[in-house]
Amino acid sequence: MTNRVAVAVIHGMGSQGNDRQDVDTISFSSGLYKAMKKRMGNQTFQNIAWREIFWADILQDRQDRFVNQSLKSKGARWMKTRRFVMHNLADAASYRRTPGDEKDEIYHLIHARVHATMARLEQIAGKGTPLVVLAHSLGGHIMSNYIYDMQKGFPEIAGSGKFQKMQTMAGFVTFGCNIPVFSFSYQPKDIHPITFPGTAIAKNKRLKPWWVNLNDKDDALGMPLAGTSPGYKALAKDGQLQDRWVDSGKLWQFWNPASHNGYWEDRDVHKRIERVLDKALKIGKV
Repeated sequence: MTNRVAVAVIHGMGSQGNDRQDVDTISFSSGLYKAMKKRMGNQTFQNIAWREIFWADILQDRQDRFVNQSLKSKGARWMKTRRFVMHNLADAASYRRTPGDEKDEIYHLIHARVHATMARLEQIAGKGTPLVVLAHSLGGHIMSNYIYDMQKGFPEIAGSGKFQKMQTMAGFVTFGCNIPVFSFSYQPKDIHPITFPGTAIAKNKRLKPWWVNLNDKDDALGMPLAGTSPGYKALAKDGQLQDRWVDSGKLWQFWNPASHNGYWEDRDVHKRIERVLDKALKIGKV
């Protein structure tokens, strides 16, 4: 029986499009998808079930409406900068959980998109298939929260099995990750990383590190994780979390903050992801 791996890819902050895409559409990760297929070969890559978690449309229409009606039409200047702020900082500011406020729904709407992709991956890859999550920028924070919620049983998804509860998750690759930015409302001792979610995977088959965090030194939005708190430091010391620097992006990106959007096409990033996928393919059904 051929081993398979499910891959869920989530984008971060920024403009991705106003329209919700079909769960089987590959858009923002198409360059990465093609690069990995070329690196791993068609025969191996046919055992990879690849789907995207697309959530940008939840906020982008609201953001564009404000920019056009309240800024552009009123003669505001620095419109490119304003659009950057709206499509990046506003995404991060809007994504938060506010217990008891039923009108603050963004956190739950985005997590519903994650669940929809997980359900689809389970359908096409199988219930016991190892899962690898690839997350850019704010997507790393979103997936960390989603996994944490699944581990704590909030929200409880009716009828979900071990795959949808992330219990077959073998690996986590974050790039341009900004989790530390969201941590300062707590004392470091009270900041706890997610524990290894793939509890259904036999201990002798688990990846180490299972969390690889890739960042460019010139990317002001991407940060190492080990220094976030004693909990993250312990995760790194135990070899479960690995922070690595890469030079991401093309000639005009890798030396400046534009490197934040360069990970998708970076060969070093591709190489790290390939290693994780190769190891995950050896696990087999769990």
